[in-house]
Amino acid sequence: MSTATNTTATDTVDPRAARRPARSGAAAGGSANTATSAERWSGYALLTVLAIAVVIPFLSVFLASVQPAGTPVVGLTWPERWSWDNYEAAWSVAGFSDLIRNSLVIALGVVPASLVLATLAGYALGTMRLPGGDAVAGFFVAGLTIPVELVVVPLYFDLRGVGLTNSYLGVILAEIALFMPFSVFWMRTHFLATPPSLVEAARIDGASSGAILLRILLPLARPSLMTLGLLVFMWSWNQFLLVLVLIQDTTKHTAPAGLGFFVGQNSTDIPTLAAGTIIVMLPILILFAVFQRSFIAGLLQGATKG
Repeated sequence: MSTATNTTATDTVDPRAARRPARSGAAAGGSANTATSAERWSGYALLTVLAIAVVIPFLSVFLASVQPAGTPVVGLTWPERWSWDNYEAAWSVAGFSDLIRNSLVIALGVVPASLVLATLAGYALGTMRLPGGDAVAGFFVAGLTIPVELVVVPLYFDLRGVGLTNSYLGVILAEIALFMPFSVFWMRTHFLATPPSLVEAARIDGASSGAILLRILLPLARPSLMTLGLLVFMWSWNQFLLVLVLIQDTTKHTAPAGLGFFVGQNSTDIPTLAAGTIIVMLPILILFAVFQRSFIAGLLQGATKG
């Protein structure tokens, strides 16, 4: 009877005792992954410094843009009288309605084509065993090191030979080629981080390569595609030298190129120049504000896999 009682007591107590080390280990693991107070404050301090470094130049340009026209501006100066007429003057004098329309035509031609081509190339290089695939990927990475200043003059003569200068199509094709190395590298990195078991299971079920991409991998790639689309749009919108060389017709210039001419014509009127600068920057700021969650999710997607 005593033996049975002891056995029952042992059976009742041992499972609880076995769980205690597990809880302790979990607590230890949780505390190991928790930042200390000093680390948190140092991180906040670094982010604050970086935020100030980004905000102050933008704030300086904005405050200069609402100064009365012709006012000399030095540094970060709070306006005595806020004048919004500079934006109207800059819009009408520089013709920003046409410039922004031209920028949108080029950007909306570059972004979809870049996403489609980069997705197809990244899928092939990231999930398939292709002969020379690593070498091709290496060529794309090497393309990241080529500056646009190095190729813009030969590119002009090549496009002039086929009649694509002074045209939107010539700029669109040039920008797609210019952004393709990073775009392919970005999408290849995403597909490499995708669990191979997804692709293998789909192939066992008889899915074709196109079906695997469209039905399985593409929905998972949405954050990466959103981030890449925003980056390509921003790069296309801000492109200055390429447009300036390939398009001599000022009626087809984009917003940054038009702003460059506007600066040359109004070099002494700082408030009006600042207003023009804000007008060119505003579409990018609005786009990032709307899609910032998707943009950050795409940046962090690779870090959270595995």
